Amino acid sequence: MTAPAQNIAPDTSWSSLEPYAQLIRSLLPRAISVTLFDPQGELTWSSETTTGPDLIERVESTLSAAQTETDNTGLVQMLDGGLPLYLCFLRDDESRLLAILAIVCRALSPGEGAPRAFSFVHALLRPALECLRRDLLARTSIAGLKHAMSELDRDVQMLLADGAQSSDSPDSADELKALVQGAVEHLRCAMAALIVPDKSIAILRATRDCRPDGAMLLRTHRQLVSMAQMRKDPVIINRVTPVASMTGSAFRILSCPVRSANERTIGVLALFRDPAAPEFIERDARLTEVLARRAAALVLSQYDALTGLHTRAALEKRSTLVIAERGPDVSWSVLYVDADQLHVINESFGMHVGDTVLAQLGELIRTRLPPGAVAARLAGDRFAVLVPLMADEASKLGETLRAGAELLGAAHAAGDLKVAISIGIAPLEGAGASLSHALATAETACKAAKDGGRNRVVLFQSNDTTIVGRFADVNVAARLRAAIAGERLRLDAQLIVPFDTSGPSRPQFELLLRMIGEDGTTLGPDSFLTAANRYQLMPAIDRWVIQRTLALLHPQAEVLASLPASFTINLSGQSLAEEGFADFLLGALETSGLDPRLFCFDFTESATMLNLARSEALIRRLRRIGCGVALDDFGTGLSSLAYLRQLSVTQLKIDGSFVRDVLKDPRAESMVRAIAQLARGMSIVTVAECVETEEVRARIATLGVDYGQGFAIGRPWPFTEVLTQLPILAAAAAVPSQVVNLR
Repeated sequence: MTAPAQNIAPDTSWSSLEPYAQLIRSLLPRAISVTLFDPQGELTWSSETTTGPDLIERVESTLSAAQTETDNTGLVQMLDGGLPLYLCFLRDDESRLLAILAIVCRALSPGEGAPRAFSFVHALLRPALECLRRDLLARTSIAGLKHAMSELDRDVQMLLADGAQSSDSPDSADELKALVQGAVEHLRCAMAALIVPDKSIAILRATRDCRPDGAMLLRTHRQLVSMAQMRKDPVIINRVTPVASMTGSAFRILSCPVRSANERTIGVLALFRDPAAPEFIERDARLTEVLARRAAALVLSQYDALTGLHTRAALEKRSTLVIAERGPDVSWSVLYVDADQLHVINESFGMHVGDTVLAQLGELIRTRLPPGAVAARLAGDRFAVLVPLMADEASKLGETLRAGAELLGAAHAAGDLKVAISIGIAPLEGAGASLSHALATAETACKAAKDGGRNRVVLFQSNDTTIVGRFADVNVAARLRAAIAGERLRLDAQLIVPFDTSGPSRPQFELLLRMIGEDGTTLGPDSFLTAANRYQLMPAIDRWVIQRTLALLHPQAEVLASLPASFTINLSGQSLAEEGFADFLLGALETSGLDPRLFCFDFTESATMLNLARSEALIRRLRRIGCGVALDDFGTGLSSLAYLRQLSVTQLKIDGSFVRDVLKDPRAESMVRAIAQLARGMSIVTVAECVETEEVRARIATLGVDYGQGFAIGRPWPFTEVLTQLPILAAAAAVPSQVVNLR
């Protein structure tokens, strides 16, 4: 078959070859056309606008010899019409074919005989051919460099674009899908798959021309994951036949492990190319490694490593997307799941068993999720589930989870392992409702479930006063945290006076905490201390009170040196239970520059009994440096007398419930009198709290109580204002009493 003639379109990239054609014509005057072919025999440039089919056929017929016979420099042939054709084979420095230069000369006249030998013409053209060869080598090198730079630019663009999407995308699942799709397009693959079995992730993407072969992925995912687990580095399989036996389809494969931060293989990123496509090379493997690391980072940041559920941050992102996808007509509910007494499991069976229980709870939740639901491990032993169900239906799901958790303990080798969960459920109400608000509501219901005995499901009810109270504490705790951070706390001081005013006495004040609202209103402890205790904020508050008191008293150190005053600071049970609090307190007193005898620290009876060992040790340390110690709410506990002997306290504060009823309840009066007598026998000072009326004050004074405190004696004043009166009190104390005779 005869090849057709080809029209030569102008190519500006080869326009500089015209000087070589002129040089060849000057060295070989009989030359009428010069044409250049690439190593594959494709015409790249010609001095003529058209090229005859016989020339192309001759080049094609000699191409194999030109490519394989490295010592062959060319040959001469005759074209139709008696035109001599000189084919010069130009080679690079390693003797590989670089180009074929075809020179067509004028036909010989009848008397000229045979055309000149190729060796003669080649020797004649050698300088021009060498210049052309060097030029082509330079052009090839530049073209290769441009191609490499272009590939690098595409690599950088892909990585930068992928990184930008990772930070802006609203959902981790979409980020992973985009990453896999980017691998398909950039690395010119037919398909790509990301498989992370522990997280139930299986993402398959293909080009527009290739339909994703889910069946192939189903057949091969175990082999691919096993391959990734056995090999830490990427694996390239370019031989199609073995691949076909594994996948059932003919593909080239590049498999790269997806590893966690501790180098454990958690999955695989696999790329597939058609057999006709270029083989995978090392550059492809390196890029796939980068993508695998990015996939691992996304997976590990969005999924909890122990349970395989989403993290809290991922839940918040994912919930926005799934709620929008399902539309406004779908009702949603939130389940807040808390494992009951996991610390008991950790202490009795070991931390590894506790982790196993958490992992099993994660698996239980994941396998029971209805379509469209999202679950997350919030922290520790707490989980959250967002389900497209009405609250009543969500309660049924909660019951199945609760029953399933009980079975986990029964299946354990240790027969006495008890696994239980408490679940709170709240509806996600209204369009655009806040997940965090619903989650807080569900948490409140969950805490109510724990208060009710644990291992139960509680649905939030707006008319349940217990739940509503807990929910109110959530809001109060948030405001209290903001007040602590914003320094919107204030100390007030309430005067404590002796009932017997005949002898000398030292001024005593109890420091009371106030919170300043965002609107400037002052809130008493009754409005926020319950929330502070419930949400473990008391240690931070106690530290603030201690530091603030010492800071305010420090400028008055000289005045206080001549004034035997006393300032009572309350300590919470949470602070007493906190490791390191005693060292903090003693260290703060030591560096304050103030006499420790100025301070009396108030321990509540109930907190002292709960933390007896630490309380006793702290009391001894405080007494050793001269501080006073008061036992507050005395008389309300069951073990008051049993422990009083071993606690070296200096004051007993009689609980206000006895003091308030002293006029109408003989038993209350007897209790106050008995405590006063007991304390006097042990050389302990007594203080009656909640002395609110003059009548109560007068009666308490007759029962042997040493001091009184309450509104009938003095209302609390800002501590800063009380401090301004200290110089006056010091001056008054320095003046000796005189008896003036007016007669």
